[in-house]
Amino acid sequence: MKPKAKDIREIVAPFKGDRGVTIPVLQAIQNVYGYLPPETFSIIEDELGIPSSVSYGVATFYSQFRLRPVGKHIIKACDGTACHVRGSQTLLSSIKDHLDLKDPESSNDGLFTLEIVACLGCCSLAPVMMIDDVTYGNLTIEKMKEIIMTYRKGGG
Repeated sequence: MKPKAKDIREIVAPFKGDRGVTIPVLQAIQNVYGYLPPETFSIIEDELGIPSSVSYGVATFYSQFRLRPVGKHIIKACDGTACHVRGSQTLLSSIKDHLDLKDPESSNDGLFTLEIVACLGCCSLAPVMMIDDVTYGNLTIEKMKEIIMTYRKGGG
């Protein structure tokens, strides 16, 4: 969905008059668009009186917020200690090559966004990646390619 100022204003409207709503209003907008469109911050300032420098500061401080559009599927690839020792760097490089990722880390087809994370909390399965909310462990390059192909075909 392409962001429209009118639609963002409708998302922001229920928060008028409330205090301490910076994070909830940013979450509400991101829930609709998958990221925070650039006009978000000026609209929050106009509608709620929260300076755009404050809402932008919050959005850039917390890793939950995204300032760029993301793919349909979020791949979180672990590069924590256990995964690193078991070859996550090679796997990460292969994921980037397989998806032909440049900077930013989203595929051209809009299906995937790669996030490199410090730990997914399942070190015994290293190396590990998550796609959306599903964890895949004991990965090899071949296994990773098969999993991604499943998502490309609409599965997952």
